[in-house]
Amino acid sequence: MDKKIVVARLAALAQESRLEMFRALVQAGKNGLTAGAISEQTQTAPNSVSFHMKELVHAGLVSSRQTGRYVIYTAEYGNMNELLAYLTENCCSGDACDLNCAC
Repeated sequence: MDKKIVVARLAALAQESRLEMFRALVQAGKNGLTAGAISEQTQTAPNSVSFHMKELVHAGLVSSRQTGRYVIYTAEYGNMNELLAYLTENCCSGDACDLNCAC
């Protein structure tokens, strides 16, 4: 995985509101959430949700789609899993690991 992409994704998540919003989208599943629902669930001002979502979309961690007059945001699970795989690659010096190790 390209290190610039890794840094961009980690940077997008390195902000409390965006991290909370991303976690809400992960929990919402493939149906995603509207900006209003994200605002309610995360107690974030509605006018800042779009700003934060733009950063997550740009990093490839979230996608958006128009449904009628609403924008639905969805977590990009493949990209999230790719980031996690990169971070845990060669964990435990390449030995079998359940990721609960204290290497």
